[in-house]
Amino acid sequence: MSKSRRLVFAALASTLAVLIACLSAAAQQTGVHPLSGRRYAAVMGYQGADWLDREERDIEEAPDKALDALELKPGMTVADIGAGSGYMTARLAKRVGPSGKVYAEDIQPQMIELLNDRLKRDRITTVIPVLGTPDDPKLPPDTIDLMLLVDVYHEFSDPVKMLNGMRAALKSGGRLVLLEYRKEDPSIPIRLEHKMTVTEAKIEVEAAGFALTKVDERLPRQHILIFTKP
Repeated sequence: MSKSRRLVFAALASTLAVLIACLSAAAQQTGVHPLSGRRYAAVMGYQGADWLDREERDIEEAPDKALDALELKPGMTVADIGAGSGYMTARLAKRVGPSGKVYAEDIQPQMIELLNDRLKRDRITTVIPVLGTPDDPKLPPDTIDLMLLVDVYHEFSDPVKMLNGMRAALKSGGRLVLLEYRKEDPSIPIRLEHKMTVTEAKIEVEAAGFALTKVDERLPRQHILIFTKP
């Protein structure tokens, strides 16, 4: 190879390296919340759905105790955001009863398929599956009494737009509930980006027009953070 050709290849390699570095920096910037500085976690793929239904979950997360804290009533309209395979959806449907309604939203079609399998198996007819997008939950406006996000919010790649969409779907006085593993407790065996502090959640969610009205710490590992739409 001639000297001039080697110089050309070297220049191209250098340019490519700079381009990759710039793209990497841009990706990192878009993966950090502009207000709290929190780094977004990657979305758990449908391949990990078995983890959502693990036997240990009742002990580690005490889901029924979490729902007790929400004081759900028969006839309410609620939404399970990031419903996955429907682990919490089925419990919500039982709480709001046959006169209630549950919107079960997820952005992965494969999760919606698993959800539908559960609904058919358990003969649940009050759940409406919804295929959302990373920046829009695709829910009807002013219809939801309560939205539940269990270990989901920290995975949003565009939390600002998602919060705006969820706020639009909530009724006035409706509640937005986040269950998030406590980042304040390093002994909880969950990766750091899959945890949140109360301060991070408050900064991010209140900026979207909600008010943090209750912090409930009755669960073994998770915060119950209750925000209200004015």
